[in-house]
Amino acid sequence: MTPIPSDRLDAILARHDIVTAMLSTGSADAESFVALSRELSGLDGVVASIQAYRAAIDNLSGIETLIAGGDAEMRALAADEKPEAEEALEKAHRGLQLILLPKDAADEKSAILEIRAGTGGDEAALFAGDLFEMYAKYAEAKGWRVEVISQSEGTMGGYREIFAEVNGRGVFSRLKFESGAHRVQRVPETETQGRIHTSAATVAVLPEAEEVDIVINDSDLKIDTMRAQGAGGQHVNKTESAIRITHLPTGIVVFVQEERSQHKNRARAMSLLRAKLYDAERTAKDSVRAADRKAQVGSGDRSERIRTYNFPQARVTDHRINLTLYKLEEIMAGTALDEVIDALVTEHQAELLAAEGMA
Repeated sequence: MTPIPSDRLDAILARHDIVTAMLSTGSADAESFVALSRELSGLDGVVASIQAYRAAIDNLSGIETLIAGGDAEMRALAADEKPEAEEALEKAHRGLQLILLPKDAADEKSAILEIRAGTGGDEAALFAGDLFEMYAKYAEAKGWRVEVISQSEGTMGGYREIFAEVNGRGVFSRLKFESGAHRVQRVPETETQGRIHTSAATVAVLPEAEEVDIVINDSDLKIDTMRAQGAGGQHVNKTESAIRITHLPTGIVVFVQEERSQHKNRARAMSLLRAKLYDAERTAKDSVRAADRKAQVGSGDRSERIRTYNFPQARVTDHRINLTLYKLEEIMAGTALDEVIDALVTEHQAELLAAEGMA
């Protein structure tokens, strides 16, 4: 177990004291107060871990002192307590290592979920619909709110593509490992011979960006209004409420028609565009940082086949970490998806620890 440098921990404790003092004086302006409060909230957990780590060190040190110089009875008692104290220190050390890992600035953000049907025709669209339902049920269990931004339905159900906002604290930290190609193996409802077909859908999870995260110049935008297309009753083709925005420097195009209000559709289209630009910027930075690493978990590669859902065997396999669970029904219902996500988070943390030289 490699000790964590004391000067690093002392610097964190000192900063915590400074921020606490600045907030207690009431001298900070409104904007600074919000920023300091957010910083203090993040530091509180780190300070608690530092205190637990140092208490565990002191406890083990005291036990070792008794073993070295106490009377026979005290040495025996201390020797009995030492394994538990060593285990407590190991646990505190690991917890502190994890909390000191570099934070993804987007982890606390809400997210935009994109699901597109891939190879497999109508069955791929149906599978895209199943994936959206899985994430919607998972979000409901987490207390998150899901709002569809745009959708294009398949001819036999499901979606050719669907975009949705998933709003809540920490959404991106849980869903970011879902980006990639998802494959399904099952007998389609239209299959008369009982043959198993393989279809696919791609998932992209983008952190929702605020205006401070990405600056978009009006001169870089081409905005078109048009009549809504597809299902929608009397409203369709009567008012030009649909919005298509093209970001000229990148060529990124977003199209939103879910709302009857052109103003609301424009706001949602800008939110989607901002998220796409923010994601592109993050991806470029991550590619530079990961140039010398082999880590695949969390790479966000949309073309990478990350998971297979095998219905005949009720099996779900995540190929990045070689995890197989025979809980397909529970995972599709959202109730067991945490088992997959937790394993991915653990693997990602192990990679970060190795990269930081703390593994």
